Amino acid sequence: MKTMYKLVVFIMVFLIILLPAANVLAQPAPILEININGEEGTDWVFGLQLLFLLTVLSLAPSIIIMMTSFTRIVVVLSLLRSALATQRMPPNQVLIGLALFLTVFIMAPVFQEINEVALQPYMQEEIGEEEALNRGLEPIRDFMFRYTRERDLALFVQLSGADRPGGPDDVETHLLIPAFIISELARAFQIGFLIYIPFIVIDMIVASTLMSMGMLMLPPVMISLPFKILLFVLVDGWYLVIKSLVATFG
Repeated sequence: MKTMYKLVVFIMVFLIILLPAANVLAQPAPILEININGEEGTDWVFGLQLLFLLTVLSLAPSIIIMMTSFTRIVVVLSLLRSALATQRMPPNQVLIGLALFLTVFIMAPVFQEINEVALQPYMQEEIGEEEALNRGLEPIRDFMFRYTRERDLALFVQLSGADRPGGPDDVETHLLIPAFIISELARAFQIGFLIYIPFIVIDMIVASTLMSMGMLMLPPVMISLPFKILLFVLVDGWYLVIKSLVATFG
């Protein structure tokens, strides 16, 4: 009897909750109208410009990461942290911040050229948007061509099925960007390999010493970590790494 009473109460409560929702659903959906008719089409043009600006702003992080020196720098710094085996020290925020400022430092001449040949003439209404975009893209393309391996570029040209380009001007930007990225990754891993070598030697020495002393249960990483940090400090590691890394873009 109590079970039946609870069931009846549950059904009544369910109907009380469901009926208002059913009334709302039964009403016709509101009609949304967008009026794009402005005075001589100015509102429509402004809307398109605003949409284009928001799209560019949303893609800005990807542009910075994929078309500048950021990729090589952040990968090398991450490999350095792994070689030191310091877990999350320095933290990701510090590594990314350092990579961003180094990117600004390295890309400063390119950004300056973009400002002179594209941004300033466009702001002074000397050139149109399309010409400003083309002018601003050229310094970036020159930078990417300088550090893109020929075999990587040939790979994407072959995968796209496009004809063999006669020169840099014939290479589409959407083919140049991925070729530049994998070229940067290849160089970053080469630099990372050289960084790993001295730290691997320290790990091998510590592991051999512990094994000869019979301390098999003691983790070698725990003992080698202070020696790695000491070696890195004594040789002024951050100075050498950053100097060598920036020099690769010289």
